Amino acid sequence: MGSRKVTSSAPVDWQGKHVTVAGLGVSGLPAAKALHARGANVTVVNDGDDARAREQAAELEALGITVRLGDGATLPEGTGLVVTAPGWKPDKPLFTAAREAGVEIWGDVELAWRLRGPDAAPWLAITGTNGKTTTTQMLASILKAAGLRTAAVGNIGVSVLDAVLGDEQYDVLAVELSSYQLHWAPSLRAHSAAVLNLAPDHLDWHGSMEAYAADKGRVYEGNRVACVYNVADKATEDLVREADVEEGCRAVGFTLGTPGPSQLGVVEGILVDRAFVENRQKNAQELAEVSDVRPSAPHNIANALAAAALARAFGVPASAVRDGLRNFTPDAHRIAHVADVAEVAYVDDSKATNTHAAQASLAAYESIVWIAGGLAKGATFDELVAKSAKRLRGVVLIGQDRALIREALARHAPEVPVVDLDRTDTGAMLAAVREATRLAVSGDTVLLAPACASMDMFANYNKRGDAFAEAVRELGS
Repeated sequence: MGSRKVTSSAPVDWQGKHVTVAGLGVSGLPAAKALHARGANVTVVNDGDDARAREQAAELEALGITVRLGDGATLPEGTGLVVTAPGWKPDKPLFTAAREAGVEIWGDVELAWRLRGPDAAPWLAITGTNGKTTTTQMLASILKAAGLRTAAVGNIGVSVLDAVLGDEQYDVLAVELSSYQLHWAPSLRAHSAAVLNLAPDHLDWHGSMEAYAADKGRVYEGNRVACVYNVADKATEDLVREADVEEGCRAVGFTLGTPGPSQLGVVEGILVDRAFVENRQKNAQELAEVSDVRPSAPHNIANALAAAALARAFGVPASAVRDGLRNFTPDAHRIAHVADVAEVAYVDDSKATNTHAAQASLAAYESIVWIAGGLAKGATFDELVAKSAKRLRGVVLIGQDRALIREALARHAPEVPVVDLDRTDTGAMLAAVREATRLAVSGDTVLLAPACASMDMFANYNKRGDAFAEAVRELGS
């Protein structure tokens, strides 16, 4: 971890500057409006030309902003800056043309960072393959319990640009950042930041695991107080070591075990802090009980420790950590208990859309009938199945790429009963729940943790989780 004094980015004179905004949607619309309001000459380009895009285009054109629908490949003449939606891949022709012309490319997060006022709230930033949203919401809950004006923003539904430019005044922001957003945010310098974990994901976008990790690691650049890493995931600590930070910034680990100095961890059912205390070689501060974290699954306790570390880095008292965790209610479809039917628990973790998330979910229960499958996104399942085999009572497979999981089960858990439902219609979920119920015995957990994306069968993971919950309700009726 290198130390340096980081200087802020120079302000931009927007008056008359030709800016191309790539993509409409939740980031493009506010970006275009903000730039136009500052006197920039804005052109919006968008690949799609559907009804929603035309509606948004009409809204912008009424302000005098130029919009080109169905043409996201060509760089408008005279462009001096490109501001892109985070999901646009770096190899798009528009970006190639911009780089060849020496034109900078920013994302919405970079734009928000550059447009902050001189008294803007500091950012506590969170990234990682899994757990980002839950951890960010936990952090916001803890900050609120400390009496701070805050919001959970970023890759979480609330645009960071809207938060930065809105009328509401904040003391601090809890900011969830995706690898896409970090890729396009070269100037971001957080107060403190955490990388929760690293596992292969979005490799089709980034091109390699190394590039994906490097983009995640950008969140540590220029941190002022703490770089929070996962003791159980060495790759996150490696990113801290590689980061250039402000002088005095510390590496702070979180662990499900007993914490060492400069770590947060768990001792006899208590979340404890040995990082932000006097004489951390000998002292520890109790923060909360494991039972204050809901659900108290191992990966969720890790989320709570990461959130607590960032809050403590900002000077939040221990009592606020406890109260914030107690006040926090997780979003739907994140290891959510749906019902108990005939002494079998039914749990919806439809948000487990990759193998890393599914492994964390499976680790939370002792005896499982697992419902899995969907779009694999290039993933392999051998490691997941090998690590989870001893917990599996049975498996029900659905979705387009279920054969990949079935083959991994045959290699690493051949004794586990498998029901392969050869269907991808939405009604398959009811059949899957019925088959899982048939395999389950008293004390088991029927767990929807698909390890795959949902779009082969459902509009999104929310709809998939809703279908599971509805099927469970039919069992109990």
